Amino acid sequence: MPIDLISREEWRARKPRGAYDYLARTRGVKVHYTGGRVDPRTVEDHALCAAAVRGIQRGHMDGNGWLDIGYSLIACSHRKVFVGRGLHHVPAANGPGLNSGHYAVLGLVGNSGLVVPPDDMLHGVLDAIEWLRREGAAGPEIKGHRDGYSTDCPGPRLYEWVQDGAPRPGRGSAPAAGGKTPVEKAPSFPGRPLRYPPMTTGADVYAWQAQMRDRGWDLIPDGRYGPRSRDVCKGFQRDSTAHGWPLDDDGVVGPATWRASWERPTS
Repeated sequence: MPIDLISREEWRARKPRGAYDYLARTRGVKVHYTGGRVDPRTVEDHALCAAAVRGIQRGHMDGNGWLDIGYSLIACSHRKVFVGRGLHHVPAANGPGLNSGHYAVLGLVGNSGLVVPPDDMLHGVLDAIEWLRREGAAGPEIKGHRDGYSTDCPGPRLYEWVQDGAPRPGRGSAPAAGGKTPVEKAPSFPGRPLRYPPMTTGADVYAWQAQMRDRGWDLIPDGRYGPRSRDVCKGFQRDSTAHGWPLDDDGVVGPATWRASWERPTS
């Protein structure tokens, strides 16, 4: 599949404040994440991806004082790749003294909200890397930002993938959230609401937590529906309501919230 590039004009990038330093070739690419919150709704609404990229550019230019967004390319959940500084331009995101060694490719996930890179985002990162190798004289290395620089970037999920050799995911369909496409029919409701307090526990809690994690929410499945599960549930209920499936914002996984956790809204 050819790379699906979003030009700077298409995402309405600001003009750089000056000239980029020329980059003839690199040892490879370093993979990044935002280090902040990424709205889980970006997985279903591509317009929010473009807005997030513009926000990153504002932060880099107005907050960091850089001449432009610091990344070479940015991959979102829709297997689309935004042009940042682009080919043969030194990035700014790898760290002082490290930018001329590697291009910088961002996967549009963060340390809260959307934290699990969907399969199509991983495909997009790899599409970007292959394009940089083909058109920008990038070498074979694929490293994380933290390799050689003291940072948590690119976060545990992306870094684990990088350490595994950055393999192509086994499926390539656009996921609805966090790597899994919602199914036509949810599993049977367990017959009891999941709530806190008191704390509900059991295999049904673990199944719901795993589904929320796979849809991009920052939640570790442990089979115990505690305060974190309740807060994730409330956020999911608000997001679902905004996307046409009205749910009570009560933090309780009842029949309607259970269904919405697996299925697409009907309107």
